[in-house]
Amino acid sequence: MSTFHRLLTLIAPFRWWIALAVLLSFGTVGASVGLMAMSAYLISKATLVATVTDLSLAIAGVRFFALARAALRYTERYITHTATFRILAHLRVWFYESIEPLAPARLMPYHSGDLLARIMADIETLENFYIRVITPPLAAALVTALACVILGYFNIWLAVVLLLFLLLTGVALPLISRWLSRQPATQLITVRAELNAIGVDQVQGSADLLAFGQEQIYYDRTRRLTEELNQVQERLAVIRGLSNGLGALLTSLAGLTVLWLAIPLVTGGQIDGVYLALLPLTAIASFETVQPLAQAFQYLEANQTAGRRLFELIDAPPEVAEPAQPSPKPAHYGLEVRNLSFRYSPDDPPVLDGFSLSLKAGGRAAIVGPSGVGKSTLVNLLLRFWEYQAGQICLGGHELCNYRTDDVRDMFGVVSQHTYLFNTTIRDNLLLAKPTATDAELVTVCRQAQLHDFIADLPQGYDTLVGENGLRLSGGERQRLALARVMLKDAPLLILDEATAHLDTETEQQVLQALDRFMVGRTTLFISHSPAGLALCDEVVDLSRGCCVSIDSLSSKEPDLASGTTTRMKTTVGQT
Repeated sequence: MSTFHRLLTLIAPFRWWIALAVLLSFGTVGASVGLMAMSAYLISKATLVATVTDLSLAIAGVRFFALARAALRYTERYITHTATFRILAHLRVWFYESIEPLAPARLMPYHSGDLLARIMADIETLENFYIRVITPPLAAALVTALACVILGYFNIWLAVVLLLFLLLTGVALPLISRWLSRQPATQLITVRAELNAIGVDQVQGSADLLAFGQEQIYYDRTRRLTEELNQVQERLAVIRGLSNGLGALLTSLAGLTVLWLAIPLVTGGQIDGVYLALLPLTAIASFETVQPLAQAFQYLEANQTAGRRLFELIDAPPEVAEPAQPSPKPAHYGLEVRNLSFRYSPDDPPVLDGFSLSLKAGGRAAIVGPSGVGKSTLVNLLLRFWEYQAGQICLGGHELCNYRTDDVRDMFGVVSQHTYLFNTTIRDNLLLAKPTATDAELVTVCRQAQLHDFIADLPQGYDTLVGENGLRLSGGERQRLALARVMLKDAPLLILDEATAHLDTETEQQVLQALDRFMVGRTTLFISHSPAGLALCDEVVDLSRGCCVSIDSLSSKEPDLASGTTTRMKTTVGQT
């Protein structure tokens, strides 16, 4: 299916709004044609009659068409803009629902600025698809038929000539405009997306750019792209100006040609002289809906480019497929990993290769190892962000891929290595885990995470804004907020990925004590590349290059573990 037809399918739910807008647009221009024709008739008639009474019908007609045009114009604009806003809202929801199943696996190759451009700028570009691409040609076709019928009533050749000029203005000129606009319209979308990407990089990395004195590089790139964008917009403006100028020229020529043909008909007695002014003015008025068609074809190219960029993204198959017959909620939350293997792409080396792990319900296992050995990858596989290529992950006796992704993520509470905080209040970031939570519940979990005293000292308390990605908070405060959020979720399975990172020693010990109480009865994976917190776990597994090395089950009472030192490590299983 072509991009154009797919875009039509997207706005199909609003077809009645579009139909109403087309009819109102036709009515508005029809009233303009009627007003022009009736005004010309009134002026001509006034020179031939002696009393105003003889002009009463013409005067009433002028008043009617004037009022009708104003009322219809307002209604048409109201309906058109209402429909446009509804379509934009529909497109944004549609696009988000389409890309959500693709995250994060399928979105990783895309720059965040490029994604922002697709979500915002490309969808806003599609606003023109309805208001300037679909509606004008339909309204123009109706107005063309009306004008040709009016002129054809007097003489068929007048209608033929008018139709010829309307086709030149409404078909030939737009096709030429589209051909000229194809390359710059496509370039406009591409350059704008690249400019957005650089803008996001500059804002997010501004501190580092200033620290390393490299802001001039991004400044030069931004200036170059801005100049390129301006040049493209100027080219499109020139094409648009030429189209408008030629459209105005053809409109005037149409009026003059109709007048030139009508004069002999009047002198020959075939047409009453009172209608002589009416004919060319009617012809000129009919071009109101035809002249914008050149611009509509120009917008069509930009819309199709924006549409292709959106479809390019959402047409990618999801990394994780939903099961045809989902497994029910498990009776227990034991976790079994058997010979798990995974690589991010066929050309990459395996991140996990034959990894196995058995964790009974309510058990605790620590996964340790240096950075890059696959600890975070294991988290992504457990949350079904990626699909493993070989082996099994079983939860509660059922393979993980047999659960719906939403059900899997409901069962896990996760503190990730890089927890994202939204640019809103502390309260709202906490309520992400449980929207119905009371203030008392928020205070309880924040006390457990050693965060409440800090929040209480803030002027706005829990209503304090945390800034973009929590930048108004320190690293330790962000981490404790993430811990409080996972405690609020109260999920039966926990994944704590570097949960105590960025905390000072005293706060870390207090948080670990709270976690020790919170983990009771919950199946827990404690992931870390440091020994902190290993004393809370029943067993420790060292993950190295996708290979599993099992270490002695260690008692949490051993002082060497409590101090963060692992001893008496004995390898019992090699690569599995």
